[in-house]
Amino acid sequence: MPRKDRRRDPRGHWILLFLGAVTLVAGLLLTGYAHGVVGESTQHNYEKSGSAPPAVANGGPVVNLSGGKPESIRTPRRTIALTFDDGPDPRWTPQLLDVLRRHGAHATFFVIGARVADHPGIVHRAIREGNEIGSHTYTHIDMASASPWRIRFELDLTQRALAGAAGVNTRLIRMPYSSVPDGLSAPEYRAALEAGGQGYVVALTDLDTEDWRRPGVEKIIEAATPKKGAGAVVMMHDSGGDRAQTVQALDALLTRLSAEGYRFTTLSQATRLPSADVPASTFDKVTGTALTAAQRWSDLWAGWFGILFGIAGALTTLRLLALPLFAHVHVRRVRRRPRRGPSPWLTVGGAPPPVSVIVPAYNEEVGLAATVRSLVNTTYPSPIEVLIVDDGSTDDTPVIGDRLQREFANVRLICRPNGGKPAALNTGIAQASHDILVLVDGDTVFQRDTINNLVRPLVDPRVGAVSGNTKVANRKGLIGRWQHLEYVIGFNLDRRMFDVLECMPTVPGAIGAFRRQALASVGGLSTETLAEDTDLTMAICRAGWRVVYEETALAWTEAPSSLRQLWRQRYRWCYGTLQSMWKHKRAMVEGGRSGRFGRRCLPYLALFQVALPCLAPVVDVFAIYGMFVLNPLTVAGSWVLFTVAQAAAAMYALRLDGERLTTLWVMPFQQIVYRQLMYLVVIQSLVTAILGARLGWHVIRRTGTFSEGEPLPTQVGA
Repeated sequence: MPRKDRRRDPRGHWILLFLGAVTLVAGLLLTGYAHGVVGESTQHNYEKSGSAPPAVANGGPVVNLSGGKPESIRTPRRTIALTFDDGPDPRWTPQLLDVLRRHGAHATFFVIGARVADHPGIVHRAIREGNEIGSHTYTHIDMASASPWRIRFELDLTQRALAGAAGVNTRLIRMPYSSVPDGLSAPEYRAALEAGGQGYVVALTDLDTEDWRRPGVEKIIEAATPKKGAGAVVMMHDSGGDRAQTVQALDALLTRLSAEGYRFTTLSQATRLPSADVPASTFDKVTGTALTAAQRWSDLWAGWFGILFGIAGALTTLRLLALPLFAHVHVRRVRRRPRRGPSPWLTVGGAPPPVSVIVPAYNEEVGLAATVRSLVNTTYPSPIEVLIVDDGSTDDTPVIGDRLQREFANVRLICRPNGGKPAALNTGIAQASHDILVLVDGDTVFQRDTINNLVRPLVDPRVGAVSGNTKVANRKGLIGRWQHLEYVIGFNLDRRMFDVLECMPTVPGAIGAFRRQALASVGGLSTETLAEDTDLTMAICRAGWRVVYEETALAWTEAPSSLRQLWRQRYRWCYGTLQSMWKHKRAMVEGGRSGRFGRRCLPYLALFQVALPCLAPVVDVFAIYGMFVLNPLTVAGSWVLFTVAQAAAAMYALRLDGERLTTLWVMPFQQIVYRQLMYLVVIQSLVTAILGARLGWHVIRRTGTFSEGEPLPTQVGA
């Protein structure tokens, strides 16, 4: 029906959503880059050909490459420069600092910039207690195999992280994966030259304890002890795994060698170089603070998104398992009922009741005749009347309606000014002659046995309404096939579950049967929401009536044939559903059948039709992020398992409805186009509801699937 409120739908939130998506992606890229780090044991993938010049390979562990030629520096006798790589670590670095402070010793910590951003307080403490900081790149890259720009980028980020965390920059660097001078390869030396060109002093080591292998405390102590009173630069690690042996070995080493006259100091002090820690500029402090804050927030987001991803995956999987289970229960229950033989009405002492069929019509000239002819051409044994309620159409709908009422004695045309679909239906209900009412959209056709099957459950006096089985007729294109799968897998499986749980939220406008008494008990259809069918069904449930699903009552409807039309239809459906949920929210605290409906149905709708679709963009972005940053096998395996589970549920749903399985080929495309469209619809609807904007009725343009002369579907799977 036409909309009377011409205010534009809200649009500004799309800009905010886009900016939020960009921020999310940027944050995930930052945390992915920062934590795409690896441990000390990772192997390189380049050829370690050649070696450093003899002046470096045969020289000391500290190399100054800022001048024209390399200058090697050694530590004096009985002087040990303790160095720790890969930190800071929130568990092990503080323990090592405690040991150093207890012994009055100092050390040099070669830190990874990304970990500095995560734990700035530890770096600040290390400097405050007289220790020294050096760079170990931002993400522990193999500088020998990195390009010059990547090296400069990594070192610059580390400097900014240090400036933001502790207000200092450093002149020292230890290249990841480097060790003793004579083990320096030609590619590593070229990387060292690049760092030296930027003013760094390159630190290697005399004694590599290889404590990352966890060889045992005594072996670490033995590897860290110089021979015959020599001085040494000793390499240990304060992160990258369990460092309990390192902590114990450091305590024992300091105790043992201090007694032998060794002093333990920083690398710069041991080699008589100027302090490596220099005050950072104001600009570096500001940008460094921004970098560390951004990374910490990104880490927090990634953690929360990982949790949300897991919750969404678990809930979706639970739903995929629950829907077929409830469908199986529903099938076993309803298919035990006799489908042939004497009418069930005879068991209660009479023939089937007469039926009034109401067809609200606004600009339905394309398919109205086919709809009415399918209603008249029924095998229902009792009288029926068909009321066409023209709601102020501006096309030939009233002309076609008049022709049909002259052609068929049981068809009547009612013309009224435009007032919307609920008002048209109420007009038809008021003028209907019978107490069993079937409400049908003007773009829908029935099979010959549909009315009989639809009315059959009303033999139970507790049943106030019956939902039929809606089928997509125009399913030849990709969009039509997507909607066909959605109707069969989603809508109908959901209705089977709601039937079992006795909490049906919607009798679709395309096909539904009602008792007049049930409609009267809720005051007819309301104009307060745009999902009049959902609003009506919820009200009937709250009034204490049962609402059931009849799988054999088939109605063929024309689904939107373009993405724009589909968007408009689902936008109205979703917004109207939100309105209905809010309108009937008190059902959750009511007693009896109303409370059962509220506590079972409304949380389900809120969770699976509102919350999860709103999380879907985050899930998609995080899944892509996981493929490139996390373990791709885990992410891909999760996706495959989910797809298999979804395909299994789809096959079962199609089998229950007697549909061909060949349509399943469109499911992968449904996951990358249709699904995104549907969750954007939910987001748009939710924003519209929160902002309090009123959404008008969006008219769907008909394409004439049921034009006169076209053959009508006659069986499931046709």
